[in-house]
Amino acid sequence: MNQVAIIYWSGTGNTEKMAQCVADGVVAAGGKAELLLPGQVRPAALGDYQVWAFGCPAMGDEVLEETEFAPMFDGVEGALGGRKTALFGSYGWGDGQWLRDWYQRCAAAGAVLLEEPGLMIQETPDAEGEEACRELGRKLAAW
Repeated sequence: MNQVAIIYWSGTGNTEKMAQCVADGVVAAGGKAELLLPGQVRPAALGDYQVWAFGCPAMGDEVLEETEFAPMFDGVEGALGGRKTALFGSYGWGDGQWLRDWYQRCAAAGAVLLEEPGLMIQETPDAEGEEACRELGRKLAAW
């Protein structure tokens, strides 16, 4: 089973809840999950993981969070080539354009992406949303 780095930023706790449920799914499927905040990411150490999962909510005009998450992601984007990668996040309004744009950005960098465009949940994950996150984790563990 895979060792999965789950790297996320959350302002309201919605994406954090998603990240925790993804980690629960990884562990339930027999994989290893490590939850990391942007400030904890060391690009050189990411090579120790078979799968990378990035979680960030839609911010402002449907963009990634610009103070912590985007700079970290900019720093690892060049290493996405050939890496198994999944994306997830929450949003409060809009139609998910931030996730579609992010997916395209990762694809252009050569990432091997699990699902297009990734997992998005409006607002706080309900029971169904939590299960979708756990299912994502199970897929990541076995991928």
